[in-house]
Amino acid sequence: MRFEIVTIFPGFFASILEHGILRRALAEGLVGVGLHDLRAFTHDRHRTVDDRPFGGGEGMVLKPGPLAEALATLGIEPRTARRTGEDGPPRTRVILLSAQGRPFTQAVARELAGLDRIVLICGRYEGVDERINQLYCDLELSIGDYVLSGGELAAAVVVDAVMRLVPGVLGNEASGEFESFGVADAEIAADAEGVPRSQHGSGGLLDYPHYTRPAEFAGLRAPEVLLNGDHQQIRRWRREQQLRKTLANRPDLLERASLSNEDRKLLDAIRQECR
Repeated sequence: MRFEIVTIFPGFFASILEHGILRRALAEGLVGVGLHDLRAFTHDRHRTVDDRPFGGGEGMVLKPGPLAEALATLGIEPRTARRTGEDGPPRTRVILLSAQGRPFTQAVARELAGLDRIVLICGRYEGVDERINQLYCDLELSIGDYVLSGGELAAAVVVDAVMRLVPGVLGNEASGEFESFGVADAEIAADAEGVPRSQHGSGGLLDYPHYTRPAEFAGLRAPEVLLNGDHQQIRRWRREQQLRKTLANRPDLLERASLSNEDRKLLDAIRQECR
């Protein structure tokens, strides 16, 4: 898996690439990241990458010329040529990071993790000339319903979320799969205790709270249910906590979550408590 990031601030990514799981994945050759300074593809002494929008209005827009040249150096042809010139589905996707894009979710991250190469275009100012989007981009992504100064933060989020799903990056092949927004409960897997994933999977819910040693910290003790060794009680407690947190923080997820009859009873009881 390789990420190509087109940006006017390549230095922004220095610390991100030098720490944590991504640094290890790069060192082991599991993931590659290329940083491409958009200003290197300009031809004036001021290295101009933006201009005023047609029709007037506030702000500036990234010019199509430098972006097209940057993509050409990466071997990226216009989208129609890529789709008709290859056998089978293309293994490269060009993504524009934009507040107007499709929401970036764990499902999208999982889809992207199956590719060979992802090209991320970091928007700036008021955006990118729409012709670049029309000609080259396979997907327009947004990481949330808010406006950022540029696409660099969004690119970092996409790289982090996707590379975690690349086989071998987390060491334990299953660990990334079992986090919040993981696989649906209907998909069968087994944990270290041999318990089918379908019995305690996230099912589209938020994750449950986690605790570690010491058992007591700053006057707060870890829940006793996690210390008693009764795995059935632990699974039930964790599922209840998932339902509580999802109801409190992301009630919208409950509409499409995989819920058992027991889940629904627990949820009804939690709602009664909250009234």
